[in-house]
Amino acid sequence: MLLALLAALLPLLAATALTAPAASARERAVPAAALTEVTDFGANPSNLRMYLYVPESVTPNPAVVVAVHWCTGSGPDMYNGTEYDTLADQYGFIVLYPSVTRSSKCFDVSSPQALRRGGGSDPVGIKSMIDWVTRTYDADTGRIFATGISSGAMMTNVLLGDYPDVFAAGAAFSGVPFGCFATTDGSEWNSACSGGTVTRTPAQWGDLVRGAYPGYTGPRPRMQIWHGTQDDVLRYPNFGEQIKQWTNVQGVSQTPAATDTPQPGWNRTRYGGTGDRAPVEAISLQGVGHNLYAQGMASRVLTFFGLDRSGPAPQPQPGACRVKATVNAWNTGLTASVTITNTGTTTVNGWKLGFTLPAGQAVTGGWGATYAPATGAVTAANVSYNGSIAPGASVSIGYQASHGGNSAAPAAFTLNGTACAAG
Repeated sequence: MLLALLAALLPLLAATALTAPAASARERAVPAAALTEVTDFGANPSNLRMYLYVPESVTPNPAVVVAVHWCTGSGPDMYNGTEYDTLADQYGFIVLYPSVTRSSKCFDVSSPQALRRGGGSDPVGIKSMIDWVTRTYDADTGRIFATGISSGAMMTNVLLGDYPDVFAAGAAFSGVPFGCFATTDGSEWNSACSGGTVTRTPAQWGDLVRGAYPGYTGPRPRMQIWHGTQDDVLRYPNFGEQIKQWTNVQGVSQTPAATDTPQPGWNRTRYGGTGDRAPVEAISLQGVGHNLYAQGMASRVLTFFGLDRSGPAPQPQPGACRVKATVNAWNTGLTASVTITNTGTTTVNGWKLGFTLPAGQAVTGGWGATYAPATGAVTAANVSYNGSIAPGASVSIGYQASHGGNSAAPAAFTLNGTACAAG
């Protein structure tokens, strides 16, 4: 009888084992509120280490901030030397800290493998880490961000170039443009770039970024750039070269749309928009050297990322607006008709349209908006009757302008700091 009972039970036990649920993603997750190393996260050709900080208050579908350390540093050093973990406690996002194991403790931002999508080396390992986090925590793939200091700032530039479809924005402290450190002899160091003697046109810099992922036509990440004027490691000219590169990649004017001084000795310029989440934001620190990062700066990074509020923060997505402009010109004047379409999913309540007039043009009048200034980087602000644009709806405005021979329409537009598609 016992044998008969066992014979009957064995198939049931086997079926139970076969159908037992696998461990959930959350069961595979790391302990909360502690820096934890994760292993076996995926493809990792350069043997990076992965450290993760998940706050107790992690939100559903959290954002992810990839925080990249400096030369001679490590993921735990970046954790201890910045306040992203305490800000994560406040706002509910996850912080990922990649860590180099090669002897220099510098990230590879120079090899041909590192400077193309899926080419190998450090960027592939970091992308595997991001994929692990998004699988495990069901993270919001539209809210992945990168920030770094020195070597980490250079890697931030590289990550945004290699994986424009992964990152929404980046913030680079004391870095260099994508591709500036490129070498072919196996060396990790490029003295011409570090010395600030590598200069290119905006289009040439932009082509380097576009060449990392040939054929990609989607939206590009926004970029925030920080640099000290007395940087003696990665010289200050690299600041201006990064501005050239990322304004070209974003398709916005190199003429600032806004300039201000957030605190003494800081000069902030915004390109392609005037708001906190402009396509490109650059902060120059007068008299400051290479080690410019200080407490409080991470909060400004979060403002640029759009994460400085509890819970998931809506991110302005390039392509959430479309602008079509047509011009009717005569000898010395023109009229421009502009149609703004909200291609997003939420109503725009109050808007400012930013654009740069071609050289020689000056606004002399307009309708449907107020225009200021008359030349250069112009902002058209809504009037009382057309401040709301529902999803799928459009608003038509226009202006008159004088010109000195160039009667072309503006080449690019932003709506409340978000780059708009054309046509």
